[in-house]
Amino acid sequence: MDVETLSRIQFAFTLTFHYIYPPLSIGLGLAMIFMEGMYLKTKDPQWEKLTKFWLKVFSLTFALGVGTGIPLQFSLGTNWSRYSRFVGDVFGSVIGAEGFFAFLIEAGFLGILLFGWHRVSSKVHFFSTIMVALGAHFSAIWIVSANSWMHTPAGFRLAMEPDGVIVAQVTDWWEMFLNPSNLSHITHVLLSAWMSGGFLIMSVAAFYLMKNKHLEFARNTMKIGVIVAASSTILQLVSGDHIAGKIAKYNPEKFAAVEGVYETKPYTPAYLFGWVDSSSKQVYGLGVPGLLSFMANRDFEAPVRGLDQFPKENWPNVPVVFQMYHLMIIMWGLMFVAAMIGVYMWWKKRWKLKPWIMRYLVLSVIFPQIGNIAGWYTSCMGRQPWTVYKLLKTKDAFSANVTLGQMIGSLTMFVFVYLLFFFLFLYLLDRKIRHGPYAEEEQLPYRDIFKPQE
Repeated sequence: MDVETLSRIQFAFTLTFHYIYPPLSIGLGLAMIFMEGMYLKTKDPQWEKLTKFWLKVFSLTFALGVGTGIPLQFSLGTNWSRYSRFVGDVFGSVIGAEGFFAFLIEAGFLGILLFGWHRVSSKVHFFSTIMVALGAHFSAIWIVSANSWMHTPAGFRLAMEPDGVIVAQVTDWWEMFLNPSNLSHITHVLLSAWMSGGFLIMSVAAFYLMKNKHLEFARNTMKIGVIVAASSTILQLVSGDHIAGKIAKYNPEKFAAVEGVYETKPYTPAYLFGWVDSSSKQVYGLGVPGLLSFMANRDFEAPVRGLDQFPKENWPNVPVVFQMYHLMIIMWGLMFVAAMIGVYMWWKKRWKLKPWIMRYLVLSVIFPQIGNIAGWYTSCMGRQPWTVYKLLKTKDAFSANVTLGQMIGSLTMFVFVYLLFFFLFLYLLDRKIRHGPYAEEEQLPYRDIFKPQE
């Protein structure tokens, strides 16, 4: 392997394990607003228990999200220095906005959220919950904005620096921020984050119901999980259809690759599943004639531009992009089934179904995680060979002075550390779930936890 390949593998590995946590934080933050809002409305201590339980899980995902995200920013300078120099003016303004609008809000209110029970008024604490959740959402918005700009650059000009290097400079900040794909990407990512949080909540509730433990807590938990998971899953279908049109218009090579469209022809099919034979340029699977044409053009007959209309050196890895995209679609289907099971349970007031159904609901926590990663892989690998679409190729973006030995050493270190974080997360989450929502110390106000008890 060469330095470019190892740089891509390292960034993909660290991003994959980092992206487990922020969607959970965002989704749980939204759910906690509902939980604490219900407590303020009803004064039912069950809702307070619910909020405190999920606050601890939120804190775990938030901490690991920050810890695993910081190295990603440094790697842009160490492993992708030519890319960082090219986009520095664009990303500097966006990441600076994240620091001000996201981290500042979270840092200002997280302490009150964690330690403010019985120290501040219930309304002040609820406001802190809203602000921390809002900060998590803002963080996603700015990161997605930077990524969207890489797909549909806007509001910039190319300029030559004194040493002859070409860089992108912002000419219109709002045009840069509101680039053609940004709002679509933001909506898609936030909905996927809500799905991640919603299905984690449903999974834990199903586990307790299956074990006949903490039944009142589990029923209320399931209700919140169903609200978040079902609504976001349905809305994601609309968002996915909308973003498909954007990709077809602005990134046509990627749009052709996700369905293996090698040849431009009418009634272009979309496949439910299948595989690509790149040597014969054929797709084998269950396809729906005209569906991709309708997604792109709102016309079942209108042809979708195939890869035959683009230089072969600008094609992405079609078989991999095809499979990642369809893995994401399959995960959405599994989530839709799980969400509808939850709706049925609430509608019929049947909180315990057959064991295999309850196990399916417990397992549903992994569906959005796989779908999120598959979606990011589809997005970024579908943009290849470009790092910044039509402006900077990946082969020109990595750090030229990084050696092969340095890449092997740093990748080995990251694999060890990130896997350690991942298993620590699983251990602590499992411990909290098995311990349940009624820990002895939660019966006491926070100010009394550390006082000796008689």
